[in-house]
Amino acid sequence: MNPLLQDFNTAPFSKISNDDYKPAIKKGIEIAKSEIDKIVNNSDIPTFENTTVALDFSGEKLNRITSIFFNLNSAETNDEIQKIAQEVSPWLSEFSNDITLNEALFKKVKSVFDIKDTLDLNAEQKTLLDKQYKGFARNGANLKDDDKNKLRKIDAELSKLSLKFGENVLAETNAFEMHLTDEKDLAGLPESVKEAAKEVAKSKEKEGYIFTLDYPSYIPFLTYADNRELRKEMAIAAGKKAFKDNEFNNEQVVLDIVNLRNDRANLLGYKTHAHFVLEERMAETPEKVIEFSNNLLEKAKPAAIKEFKNLENYAKKLDGIDQLQKWDGSYYSEKLKKELFDLDQEILKPYFKLENVIAGVFEIASRLFDLQFEEVSNIEKYHEDVKTYNVTDINGNFVSVFYADFHPRKGKRNGAWMTSYKSQQIKNGINERPHVSIVCNFTKPTETKPSLLTFNEVTTLFHEFGHALHGMLANTTYNSLSGTSVSWDFVELPSQVLENWCFEKEALELFAKHYETGEVIPMKYVKKIKESASFHEGMQTLRQLSFGLLDMSWHSQNPSEIKSVKEFENEAFANTKLYPDVAENCMSTAFSHIFQGGYSAGYYSYKWAEVLDADAFEYFLEKGIFNKEVATKFKENVLSKGGTEKPMKLYKRFRGQEPKPDALLKRAGLL
Repeated sequence: MNPLLQDFNTAPFSKISNDDYKPAIKKGIEIAKSEIDKIVNNSDIPTFENTTVALDFSGEKLNRITSIFFNLNSAETNDEIQKIAQEVSPWLSEFSNDITLNEALFKKVKSVFDIKDTLDLNAEQKTLLDKQYKGFARNGANLKDDDKNKLRKIDAELSKLSLKFGENVLAETNAFEMHLTDEKDLAGLPESVKEAAKEVAKSKEKEGYIFTLDYPSYIPFLTYADNRELRKEMAIAAGKKAFKDNEFNNEQVVLDIVNLRNDRANLLGYKTHAHFVLEERMAETPEKVIEFSNNLLEKAKPAAIKEFKNLENYAKKLDGIDQLQKWDGSYYSEKLKKELFDLDQEILKPYFKLENVIAGVFEIASRLFDLQFEEVSNIEKYHEDVKTYNVTDINGNFVSVFYADFHPRKGKRNGAWMTSYKSQQIKNGINERPHVSIVCNFTKPTETKPSLLTFNEVTTLFHEFGHALHGMLANTTYNSLSGTSVSWDFVELPSQVLENWCFEKEALELFAKHYETGEVIPMKYVKKIKESASFHEGMQTLRQLSFGLLDMSWHSQNPSEIKSVKEFENEAFANTKLYPDVAENCMSTAFSHIFQGGYSAGYYSYKWAEVLDADAFEYFLEKGIFNKEVATKFKENVLSKGGTEKPMKLYKRFRGQEPKPDALLKRAGLL
């Protein structure tokens, strides 16, 4: 029997083989189709219950199967899984089109939508009906038959292209290694970084040290290695991922994706892909996003230029460097930061043992939201590195299953993300609780040291855990509105707001303890962490805005005339550029957020949500960072509500007012 087709609670990883996926997904689609047929063939008059609710609960089996499959394709993939993904993705986009382009079904949805004012619906029910109707209308339900067929073709092609894009980036990441055997090439690198590189070499049965493009290897190398030529080699290797003249080149893939997205938007009656996407976001239009970005740019650019000049002068004074290059930025920033604040990331690391940071984030969640976390061994995992937890509330009621997967390995893509294996919903009177997971790429423990995190990794863990809380505390009736199913420029609020606790003395004292002596992090370091938090904030803001504006450039105009990815990108970066261009590098060909993940026409949302999170945290600071009243308001109006109402409504209910950008500018030292 196929384990994926049995009834299961937590994912039955140990029983699944790669051969199970295709038949299970095929069968899942069949089951979902029969659920749709049942709605369509129901001879009763369409009602909210027999149409809207029935449709929301359909496809549950398929969703559980595909969540397992695609989560593993990101966190524990191999050639075979990637091949299956290429095969099943078109099936799924075809099926999704079978729903949105089903005329009889749309007729029923529309007939309920047309009488919505006569129905006695609560806010969540109204949102569900509205979202469902728009889901059809915005995805081609009103198109003529031949246009519907065009749409199907485009969607099938896009699903394959985004997979291809990701596979190329992963292949290129895995293909590069810098093998060093001469000790003097390692000058400047901390012991822990050298030790990790030695273990990588050992695992590949080689002498010496191996550095890779995985973040825990790549970032410290660029930050600390004294050898400028090697930093250059490393930076250029990272910058030319999927931009080389080989089978993994993504240039045509990028052009094909943006053109197909534009064609799709035009077909649906929108000017561009960005106009289509943003209609359902807080920002509403590309014009508004560009205006928002440019306003921030105006505030940040003078600071960024000044910071860059200072850094350039510093590098010149220190090492006689005339022109600061991309491979110099992190290196001299770290040195300057150390000089200005007497703060060395390596001095901080012993206070951030991974296990202690996990315990700390759990303790903070407990104080704010009354959650308890218990590590358990009776939940199956897909890799031995994964930790599994039962989450309960203060009265012992079950809240969620929580998976955490912290270290890099060959089958795992770079970066950090939160995902879920099962959504929360209330069905047949039972509140079905969610199964939530976070995946990161933190430094592995070595023979002599536990996993010690950089301060950046600490904030990353808090960030992803903030997303996880949004998933775990979900408490809505319908799964399509549950947890992180919110508008994309609102989804980063819970994650980004939680990062703020990493900078507060009261919070740090709970978990930042020296892994050998147990000594609490000295307050002088906490003070320095806070002081240095806005170090180079102008440059950081410029960098984030440059990515968001590049995304908007790709998606808010007709791309059909673009011939060169590189030239187009350079134009998009013209207003935010600090470093000289590197001819053999290109960002777009490895910009997975917008070409593989779901951030197309949405990368601005990180900055947008920063305005929200700074404003929200200001409220905590006024009342106390563990203030129960504010925490409960946040839990009840934001974390548990998912996408049941418009985000601004939820935010104002929590905060009592609309967010103002002043809190962000103040925090960033840009006022």
